[in-house]
This record gives sequence, C-alpha cells and structure tokens, in this order.
Amino acid sequence: MATEKVTAANFNDVVLKSTTPVLVDFWAEWCGPCRAVAPILEEISNEYAGKIKIVKLNTDEEGSVAMKYGISSIPTMNLFVGGEVVKSIVGARPKPAIVRELSEYIG
Repeated sequence: MATEKVTAANFNDVVLKSTTPVLVDFWAEWCGPCRAVAPILEEISNEYAGKIKIVKLNTDEEGSVAMKYGISSIPTMNLFVGGEVVKSIVGARPKPAIVRELSEYIG
C-alpha cells in the first residue's frame, strides 16, 4: 500500500477517523530531507500494510493543517492513533530509526 496524499478537505476522514494508526508526513516539494525520507516511508507503508497507514500532507498547499498541529520544521511525521497525536518524529531519519519509533504501534 503506497503512501497517499491527504488534504485539509479529507484529513478528518482519512486521519482522525481511521481505526488504524496513521503516520502523517508533513513535507514540501522544495525540502531535500523530505524527498530523502519519501522512499523510506513508501517501503514502510508496503511492509506494514494493514498495520499502519502513511499519508503525506504538503505544508505549502495545506498550511492551515500544518499550523493546527504546530509544524515548524519539516519533515515532521506525526503518528495519530484514535484521532490524537501520540508521537512526533522531526527530521529525516534512516529506515531502522523510523521503524523503531513506530514499533509499539505496528507490532
């Protein structure tokens, strides 16, 4: 399952109402570290399909959502469980570090 794009219009349904943990990648087109972490998130999405949903929110296009969650540095990856942020990962990280951060939620 590949990562999907999320917007202010569908954020509530896709992220907040999800019964599965959702990792939201707050990113922007111009952000080098964001582009570096994107293929890692694709791999995690595929490997843990059904256990976690990974979505991408472009902070340039959806500034209101980024502001609501206090995103001041990108990439920031917020993990939502039951509609609440339970973990925040700031900055590009290697795959093992991201998986380790998510381990208690993805089994």
